[in-house]
Amino acid sequence: MKALLMNRVSDLAFTFGILFLFNTFYTFDFSTLFALAPYLKGQTVEIFGLVLMRIDLICALLFIGAVGKSAQIGLHTWLPSAMEGPTPVSALIHAATMVTAGVLLIIKCSPLFEYAPSILLWVSAFGASTIFLGASLGLVQHDLKRVVAYSTLSQLGYMVLACGLSAYSVSFFHLVNHAFFKALLFLASGAIIHACANEQDMRKLGGLARLLPLTFVGVLVGTLALQG
Repeated sequence: MKALLMNRVSDLAFTFGILFLFNTFYTFDFSTLFALAPYLKGQTVEIFGLVLMRIDLICALLFIGAVGKSAQIGLHTWLPSAMEGPTPVSALIHAATMVTAGVLLIIKCSPLFEYAPSILLWVSAFGASTIFLGASLGLVQHDLKRVVAYSTLSQLGYMVLACGLSAYSVSFFHLVNHAFFKALLFLASGAIIHACANEQDMRKLGGLARLLPLTFVGVLVGTLALQG
């Protein structure tokens, strides 16, 4: 429910962004959008008496959509709660399907964002803030899956920060890497929880390497990949 409510906010902005795109270009074809983007420079639009740069407005609305989808600071609270579902579902949501959609949107629309440097500055600020927030909150958690969930927040912040610095290829590379190692960590966490009769408190889960050697290797590989 929290995920649905949070994403309604971002999806509203995302929908307006798409509508503004169509109102400006009369197409959704990426190659056409990118070819026409330079001609938007200097064009303004008036909304409720405010005069705004048209390209800035479009990129800002698209980015707000990405903030909700990729759980950036402000619309991030649904992501840690999503780990309360079954572990395979958590692995899917945190690793590959939902949370990376917002980052992928920014990467896909990167030629548009390059004409809105002021919005890229905000993208960087949101990414950097989310990195710090996710890491800080993860440090004080005791629930095994919740720690991995907060690390997702932090990793998404790295991807968004890279986009804000115009390093889109780096962001995409990390996005693909993250899909693999985060899925591995969540599934390994699920194996630990299953083996320990649904116990998720890490303070009670010491010394499992001897009992679960294969799971230990999986966690070690995932952890090393996460630390990069």
